[in-house]
Amino acid sequence: MNNHPVLTRLDQGLNRIIVGQSTLIQQILIALLASGHIILEGVPGTGKTLLVKVLAQLIEADFRRIQLTPDVLPSDITGTNIFDLNSRNFTLKKGPVFTEVLLADEINRTPPKTQAALLEAMEEMQVTLDGESLPLPELFWVIATQNPLEFEGTYPLPEAQLDRFLFKLVVDYPDQAAEKQMLLNRQAGFAARRLDIARLKSVATVSEILEARQAVKEVKVSEAIVDYLLALVKASRQHPDLALGASPRATGAWLQTSQAAAWLSKRDFVTPDDVKAVAAPLLRHRLILKPEAMLDNLHIDAAIASIINKVSVPR
Repeated sequence: MNNHPVLTRLDQGLNRIIVGQSTLIQQILIALLASGHIILEGVPGTGKTLLVKVLAQLIEADFRRIQLTPDVLPSDITGTNIFDLNSRNFTLKKGPVFTEVLLADEINRTPPKTQAALLEAMEEMQVTLDGESLPLPELFWVIATQNPLEFEGTYPLPEAQLDRFLFKLVVDYPDQAAEKQMLLNRQAGFAARRLDIARLKSVATVSEILEARQAVKEVKVSEAIVDYLLALVKASRQHPDLALGASPRATGAWLQTSQAAAWLSKRDFVTPDDVKAVAAPLLRHRLILKPEAMLDNLHIDAAIASIINKVSVPR
């Protein structure tokens, strides 16, 4: 099966600018193909904003960024009707949510009411203003960032809202070789801050991405793979270190992202490796450790790995 060549070009284009994050880029492309929103978690200076801006430019998508702070109101995201004194009529001023790729920077810095307005738009694919329902673009894709180090003055997303994000991706430091390449690039004149993203040549269109999403849905999933996935979900719900396992929404998303991973690997069928490949980003924000497991310093990714190791792979 030949996957869309635009995805290969997209992968290459991102890796040329974002050095040392090839796994992260692969996971972002899986989420894009599976129509799923993302939480990007990482310390400042790891290229989160640059990555999203470059991706939007490479697929010729409308892009907006919201810097979320404690004083941002729901109407600052969704928009509002403004009364025009001259015409004596209300005029709709659309908010930044009416775009194709939306970067919501530091989502945990804005109050729950504003978070809820954004999450409602993500779930419903529409915004209701003064009783009128306004559809969002077909591609509409939210990438929210959060800083894992600062908790003062933040509003952590509750579990029910976290569950609406397909993936939680952790942006780690690049390895030494990648960081050296970044320094060499800088010496050669490349500066991410001064990069004119608007001049980057796009390698795909929004319609091609939407076509690819349809192709992903046709990737075959055998009954053995479905049973394997359900066994993993059951293991998460019965895990001794977990207070909360995978939800039914997570089960459906796991299947969908496994199909996207297979399609990116140029296969028209899902393998157990595809299922395992998406487990950590899909589950790490959905599972909850028991207090005693936290006291033992157990990391959620370690609990996910133990679930994967417990369930036998179908042959």
